[in-house]
Amino acid sequence: MKTKTWLAAAGVLLLGIFLGGGHAAAQSAFRSGFDHLTTGFPLEGSHRNVDCQGCHVGGVFAGTPRQCSTCHARAGLVRATPMPTDHILSTNFCQDCHLETTWSPVRRVDHSQVIGSCNSCHNGRVADGKPLDHPATVAECEACHRSTAWLPARFDHANVTGNCAGCHNGTDATGKDVAHINTTNVCEDCHRTTNWSSLIRVDHLQVLGACSSCHNGSIAAGKSADHIASGNDCEACHVTNAWSPASFDHDTITAGCASCHNGATAPGMGLTHMNTTNVCEDCHRTTAWSPATRVDHLQVLGTCSSCHNGGFADGKDPGHIESGANCDDCHSTNAWVPAVFDHGAVAPGTCTNCHNGVKATGKNGLHIQTAAQCDDCHSKVAWVPADVDHNAVTGSCDSCHNGTTATGTNQGHFMTSRQCDQCHTTNFWLPSQFMHTSPGYPGDHGGQLACTECHGGNAEPVSWSFAAYQPDCAGCHAGDFKSGPHKKYENPDSTYTVSELRDCTGACHVYTDSSLTTIKETRPGPEHRVNANDF
Repeated sequence: MKTKTWLAAAGVLLLGIFLGGGHAAAQSAFRSGFDHLTTGFPLEGSHRNVDCQGCHVGGVFAGTPRQCSTCHARAGLVRATPMPTDHILSTNFCQDCHLETTWSPVRRVDHSQVIGSCNSCHNGRVADGKPLDHPATVAECEACHRSTAWLPARFDHANVTGNCAGCHNGTDATGKDVAHINTTNVCEDCHRTTNWSSLIRVDHLQVLGACSSCHNGSIAAGKSADHIASGNDCEACHVTNAWSPASFDHDTITAGCASCHNGATAPGMGLTHMNTTNVCEDCHRTTAWSPATRVDHLQVLGTCSSCHNGGFADGKDPGHIESGANCDDCHSTNAWVPAVFDHGAVAPGTCTNCHNGVKATGKNGLHIQTAAQCDDCHSKVAWVPADVDHNAVTGSCDSCHNGTTATGTNQGHFMTSRQCDQCHTTNFWLPSQFMHTSPGYPGDHGGQLACTECHGGNAEPVSWSFAAYQPDCAGCHAGDFKSGPHKKYENPDSTYTVSELRDCTGACHVYTDSSLTTIKETRPGPEHRVNANDF
């Protein structure tokens, strides 16, 4: 029904336009009696008095814009008042700030629709800017203020360009109160911008006046009741970086330490102090009382064990050898170690009574195997070098002579797995002496042969020149054999071969004929002897 009513009104309006030569009489929807609410766009405020053709240009009703910015624009069919050129930079949602009943003044400024920074408006011309008494800052307004409430401001000191006192002068902002200590105006050296109180520190470089003007026991801590007698010039001993330790200039003291450090004027020896004389300076320094620089035992009264008892000072450790309490029998006050132990009273052969690894140092894990007493090899005067008694060594030679514990075979040594004592003796390493015990060994040759003449590879295997004849003499001497002197039989004459006489040290006979049944001549032998100088 509403649609029909709206169409009828539109028809009447269009008919009026045509009958009037294209121009209808100026008439608003409100005056015409047309219920504009039926279009879904109620006419409010000044829109109620606008001629219909002002919005429905050319009698076009469908698609008429409903947004303020579409009509109130410089370009378009509808000629409504546009946004002025001096309007602040904003979005096109006019209704967020303006009313239809009264366009100006605006009902409010919705800052969420404003484009740009605060000071593009708050510059003292478009809108209120910073007052003359505003703190010096280059920060944007929103760094401290909110668009919902200008005050109170949340002040961000990080963007302040001047110093604290430029604002905190008692006029623009809170300044130093009357009870403040006498200082310069460099607030930031002691206070923080996030929390004015409490102080982060007191920068004494900014304090004016003497120490005692503050350190008087009222404003700040003063001298304690047990302070040594002195004037009020705190800085003579103390520094502003650290109150203690104090740097007391002892160079001006003419008397001994005990003249002040007597327990009354200044701290003296405590009840737990060792029994000594009062010459403090022989152990302590004026720059630092503790720890002591040293203990001058000449100033100590009493025996060693009165201090070195394991309670007051280091005593004998659990591994100490059994002894009395007279430390100075072996130790000296100049150096606790090495100790001077008098072994003269120790009976020979009893070293292990102490040197057993428990009471005193014993054999280490790398020591050669032996059951001998220490003094068989070592001297009481000096532990090293040791004189090794090989008769007391247990185990094989190479358990020590392996090139690590003791000297081993050199690079040119004969290659063998035999123990050293097969060739060498503990009395003399050279010359080496080896006795051949192999069943095939023919015996010691008359000439002095080098080992490598038979053992060509400098190792135990024999290098046979004629291996087919080993282990007989011909194995080496087949090349020396001459058949002429070695007749075997006559009729016809024949000689022995190398193979037949391979054992040069055997007997050989001359037979009458090849039957070898009748000996003509006997050669009892041995014709050749291994130990002969001549073949």
